[in-house]
Amino acid sequence: MRVGIVILPEDRWWAAEPKWRAAEEYGFDHAWTYDHLGWRSLVDGPWFSAMPTLTAAATVTSTIRLGTFVASPNFRHPVSLMREAITLDDIADGRFILGLGAGGLGYDTKVFGEEEITPRQRADRFAEFVEALDGLLITDKYDYEGSYYRAVGARNLPGPVQRPRIPFLIAANGPRGMGVVAKFGGGWVTTGLAVEDPEGSGAQERWWTQVGELAARFDEVLEKEGRDKAEVHRYLSLDAAPVFSLSSVDAFTDAAGRAGELGFTDIVAHWPRSGGPYQGRETVLEQVVADVLPGLRTAP
Repeated sequence: MRVGIVILPEDRWWAAEPKWRAAEEYGFDHAWTYDHLGWRSLVDGPWFSAMPTLTAAATVTSTIRLGTFVASPNFRHPVSLMREAITLDDIADGRFILGLGAGGLGYDTKVFGEEEITPRQRADRFAEFVEALDGLLITDKYDYEGSYYRAVGARNLPGPVQRPRIPFLIAANGPRGMGVVAKFGGGWVTTGLAVEDPEGSGAQERWWTQVGELAARFDEVLEKEGRDKAEVHRYLSLDAAPVFSLSSVDAFTDAAGRAGELGFTDIVAHWPRSGGPYQGRETVLEQVVADVLPGLRTAP
C-alpha cells in the first residue's frame, strides 16, 4: 500500500518548505495540496495558490510524487490548466499527478458572484472538463467544442514529461463520476459519504460501511465500462471520516488496515494542524512514519 500526505497551502513558504521536504524524507509516496481559492472554515485565514505551491515543492524534493487534491472547473479552464500542468510536470521531472474533481459549493463559486448550477450541470461540466484536458495534454493544435468549454487550435508543446499524458486522479462518489474515472482515470479517489451526526456513536463504522459500498459500486462501473481493475489505482482520503486518522497511532493503523481490506491501493492523510480541521500532533505523525509505514510497504 502507498501512503500520501496533504499539506494545506496556508503557511508562508519559510514554514511550508520544511513540511514538503520532510514528506519526502519520511518516505511518503505522494504529497498533495488543496486547489481552492479559499476553503470552508479556513477562508478567513491565510491561503496560497496550489500550482505555485507545488512548483516550489518540486524544487525542494526529488522523488515524491506531487499533486492537486483536487483541481476543479469551479475556477479553472482546461486550456490554461493544461499549460500549468505541463509546466509543473516539467519542473517536477514527471512526478506530477493531476487530481481532478467536479467541485462543490462554497467560496470558490460564491466569490465570482455567479448563479449556482445544478448537480446535473456540475456533472456535465466536469465530464467535459476531463475530456477536454485529456485531449489538450495529448494532442497539439487541439480543437474542442462542448457546452461549457471550447478550444481552438490549442498548442501544448513541448507536452508533458509523462507520456502519453500526466496521470489523472479523479474524485467521484456517484456513478456518473465513476464513469469518467473508468474512461480517463489512472486513479480513483473517494472521500466516502457524509454521515449524520458525525460525532455520535457509531459514526465511524457507518462511514466505513459506506466506503465499502462505494468500492463495490466502483467495481461494477469498471466492469460495465470494460476497464481492467488493475489499471486503476484506488485512493481513500482517510480524513473525510469522523475520526482524524492521525489523532493517534492506533487510529491510523486501524484506518490503513480497513482500507487495505477494501482493496484500496493508496491512502491519504493530512499533516496535523494546531487547530481544526485536522487538529493533531506532529509527534503522532512521526511515530506513524517510524512504526507503521514500513509495515505497510512490506505487506502482501
